[in-house]
Amino acid sequence: MSPLSRPSRFRRIGLCVATGALAAVTAAAPAMAADPHPVDHRDQAAASAPASDELSASALQREHEARQEAQAQNQANPQAPKRTYKGRVIAKPNLLLRDRPTRSSRVVGSVKYGTVVNIFCKTTGDNVDGNNRWYLLTDGTWAWGSARYIENIGAAPHFC
Repeated sequence: MSPLSRPSRFRRIGLCVATGALAAVTAAAPAMAADPHPVDHRDQAAASAPASDELSASALQREHEARQEAQAQNQANPQAPKRTYKGRVIAKPNLLLRDRPTRSSRVVGSVKYGTVVNIFCKTTGDNVDGNNRWYLLTDGTWAWGSARYIENIGAAPHFC
């Protein structure tokens, strides 16, 4: 009888351990994917990246409205320059607007091709066709749109 025809006890144990490890990783993958704070091995990039709650459109809207309210109450200070920029949607047939600057976040609206939009600020997010910039739009509801499909009119927006 050939030594390869019947697996040894150690080979069977090793096969069982490997199968169990593969099953554990497969079961844990969805839980790791849902982790809101992914581990980034580039320490400086992870430290400088804002938390996802800081980039939610509603949080930035509340912050902006609080600043406007504070300015209205304190009229002695000179008015700050207007902080919105303009852009034109170049996505056909329309641009999907999201609640966070990621492709996997919830869609909260859309804007038709050719529409001129108001842009509050920009940030980095998911890469869309080679462009990782996202603009926070202030038209009606505050929502994120990929900068890949918004053409600037005038100056480029500042970072959030």
